[in-house]
Amino acid sequence: MTTQVVRPAGAGHESLQVLLLSLAILALAALVIVWRSEPAPQQEVAGHQLDARRDLNAAEQGIHTDLGVAYDEILLLQGELQALPSPQALADEGLPPFVADASASKRGGHRWQLLQLGERSAYLGLSGDAAVAGAFLLLPGGDTPTIWLQRSAATPPTALHDDALSAAGWQQVVTHYDAGVTRQHRH
Repeated sequence: MTTQVVRPAGAGHESLQVLLLSLAILALAALVIVWRSEPAPQQEVAGHQLDARRDLNAAEQGIHTDLGVAYDEILLLQGELQALPSPQALADEGLPPFVADASASKRGGHRWQLLQLGERSAYLGLSGDAAVAGAFLLLPGGDTPTIWLQRSAATPPTALHDDALSAAGWQQVVTHYDAGVTRQHRH
């Protein structure tokens, strides 16, 4: 009976080749990514506008979001009533930000009223605490509402068109949906 010992082949040479091949693949992938990448387009806002993601504080972002959600309900109620519902009717429906609850008081305690100026109507929310959140103006019209904000001592506007609101110190809140919604590139 003979015993034959078979020594393993040296794995060092094969490991080096696999490592070099892996590095070459990673380098090629990195080169392709750098070569094909494009800078994210920045959407600028006009001087009379505010970006809802970057220019509003947390309380104002919450009110802005609530107004956008409530707008769908406003349209439904408007269809049923054949007129814009009052802020009290919206509060009775439990729609934030019109309902006076703990969340509303933490966001500035806005007092809502329905303005009728000429042919246009708007919901005006005057802030009880301007240091927390400014006054909001929701202009119904079409599928999406137009929302304006004034952080200084707000008084009800005398006209509801863009030029008059801008001249009175109101700023339109705009939302841009792009890749920056989830990723902000600060270079």
